[in-house]
Amino acid sequence: MLKDTIAAISTANQDGAISIVRLSGADAIDIANQLFSADLTQKESHTITYGTIYDPNTHEAVDEVLVSVFKAPKTFTREDVVEINCHGGRFVTRKVLSLLLSSGARLAQPGEFTQRAFLNGRIDLTQAEAINDLINAKNNTNLKTAIKGVKGSIRKLLDPLISDLLDIIANIEVNIDYPEYDDVEQLTDEKILPMAKAWSAKIKAILVKSESSQMLKEGIKTAIIGKPNVGKSSLLNALLEEEKAIVTDIAGTTRDLVEGTIQLGHVALNLIDTAGIRETEDVVEKIGIDRSLQAIENAQLVLMVLDASRPLDEQDEELLKLTENKTRILVYNKTDIAPVNEGVAISAKTNELKPLIQEIERLFEKHLIAVEEPALNNERQIALMNRALQSMNQAITAMNSGMELDLVTIDLQDAYTSLKEILGEVSRDDLLDTLFSNFCLGK
Repeated sequence: MLKDTIAAISTANQDGAISIVRLSGADAIDIANQLFSADLTQKESHTITYGTIYDPNTHEAVDEVLVSVFKAPKTFTREDVVEINCHGGRFVTRKVLSLLLSSGARLAQPGEFTQRAFLNGRIDLTQAEAINDLINAKNNTNLKTAIKGVKGSIRKLLDPLISDLLDIIANIEVNIDYPEYDDVEQLTDEKILPMAKAWSAKIKAILVKSESSQMLKEGIKTAIIGKPNVGKSSLLNALLEEEKAIVTDIAGTTRDLVEGTIQLGHVALNLIDTAGIRETEDVVEKIGIDRSLQAIENAQLVLMVLDASRPLDEQDEELLKLTENKTRILVYNKTDIAPVNEGVAISAKTNELKPLIQEIERLFEKHLIAVEEPALNNERQIALMNRALQSMNQAITAMNSGMELDLVTIDLQDAYTSLKEILGEVSRDDLLDTLFSNFCLGK
């Protein structure tokens, strides 16, 4: 497949001012040249030429275009690349693509241009993933993280760890090859074990920052809870600025989870409005309450809504106890009719939400600071880092128990392999196919 010349439309599938059709491969210039009014084979690399695309069968003009020529290896894919800037109508763009395919190109699979950049050594796997994150970024936090990833921040993070791990392995292997040089127990206690423990501590610190980064990237799972009629649905609607949930004075109106996403400054919340938790004989409402309890368990943030116009009752106390170990904000609603001087006081009815927004930003301020530092960007990377940590901890346990060092190196090699797999330098074809299939066509 890498020998094929691929082509795809790289801009959005909609009418616009311009659109771009991209080719990559050994025959990219020759194929484009079959359709173009000027001789592209004589053009210098990284130049743009004005001309006309013709149908080679009918010799009819199809579009006036600008054609950019990029010659290997100084291209995104490290192959010859041609980009045809067409007028942005969907019909004419597809016509140009169709002519390229008829002239010898193959339609690219989703993400295949980026996959070739990875396979040809232009970028590592974390940079490829960051490119997709950049395309899908929905806020400044996601954008900053993606840009750092594209620039190779994760490799810079991992290279010292890989180097330190190789030092540990080298010290053990020297002792295995030349056992007369060092006392095994002394070598382990005074050199190898401290190095292993320091390495493990570094990994743990990276994982803490990465989990913060991942949470902000994906959005904080936020459950809005409270007894019936405290204003949960009104709060959801006010935050989303739309009538997403039905609001009435009838207890039990919300019977299922109502969800929405909102960006508050640098923090994205995945909001879930839960059914009011109470004792009920209504079968449907019971199901909604069970789902609410599950949402509370999974939530990374709980907005516990209390009615400021009424004293706390037994139901409030039960919910406070239920959520006491969660990251939680106590929200006193209905302050438009009963002002309070405690907790976070709001009025969902009049959209007075500023105190709540400020408290959310304060609560996750430390996570925002973590985003400014290099961190792993997705679950795949975090899972492999956890696997590396697990392997190192097994090695430390083995050393503490006096196990032979040549057996300890098995766990250390596993840790090394996990780190290299993050970068894609050890990888499986099925994993790569799945990963790049999530990219858009033409990237």
